[in-house]
Amino acid sequence: MILACDEVPAEPLPATGSIVGIDMGVRQFFTTSDGEHVAHPRFFQVMAGELAEAQRHLATFPKRTRRRTKKHRAAARKVATIHAKIRRQRLDHHHKRANELIRDHDVIAHKKLNTAGMTKSPEAKADPETPGGFLPNGAAAKAGLNRSILDAGWGLFFGILAQKAESAARRVIPVDARNTSRTCPTCGHVAKENRLTQTKFECTACGFTANADHVGAMNILSRAGLALCHVA
Repeated sequence: MILACDEVPAEPLPATGSIVGIDMGVRQFFTTSDGEHVAHPRFFQVMAGELAEAQRHLATFPKRTRRRTKKHRAAARKVATIHAKIRRQRLDHHHKRANELIRDHDVIAHKKLNTAGMTKSPEAKADPETPGGFLPNGAAAKAGLNRSILDAGWGLFFGILAQKAESAARRVIPVDARNTSRTCPTCGHVAKENRLTQTKFECTACGFTANADHVGAMNILSRAGLALCHVA
C-alpha cells in the first residue's frame, strides 16, 4: 500500500518578542543565552555496552558463507535493532527540544558548525627520531570527542530546527563560531586564556566569570542581534 499526502501547510505561531542564542556542547546538549542547560542524553553511550556485545556475537559467525544461518540472521537483526533504537531516541529528543525553542522564541541563533570537519581524525605525524614511529597526536582523546559530537547529532538537530522554524514563521540565524567562548560578553576582550576549563570562563581583562557555554551562547545572541540590525 502506498500512501500519499499533500504538503503540510505552514502554521505561524504567535510572536513572543523573544530572541535566544544556543551554544551546542558535549557536556550539555546546548546552553541558552538565558543560562538554561539542556542535558545531553548520550543515547549511543547508554547503549554502547549492549551494542558492543551484539556486535561481538555477530562477529563470531564466518564472514563468507553461501547461506546465512537462522542464528546469523538473528544476530544481524539484533545489531540493526539497537542502532535503530538509538536513532529513534535521538530523533525524538531533537524534535522535542526544537519544538520548545520554536514555541518560546521568535529568533534562535546558533554557531555555524562544520560537524563533518570537526569529527575528522587527526593526521598521523611521523617521529623523525624514531624510524617507523609516530608522534603523539591526541587521537584517543579526539576519538572520544568525535563520538560525543556524533552522538549529539548537531547537524541533524539544526536541520530539524530550521524546518520547524520555517513552518512556524520563526527565524534561525547561524553565526560565526570563532571565539564565541573566548570573548568576554562584558568588556569584549578576546583571549584564549579567558577560557580556563571546558566549563569555566574568567576574563583576564575585567575579571568577569561565568559558565563557558553560557558565555558562548550570550556571544552568539549578540552576533545574531548585529546580523538582524544589518538586515534591517
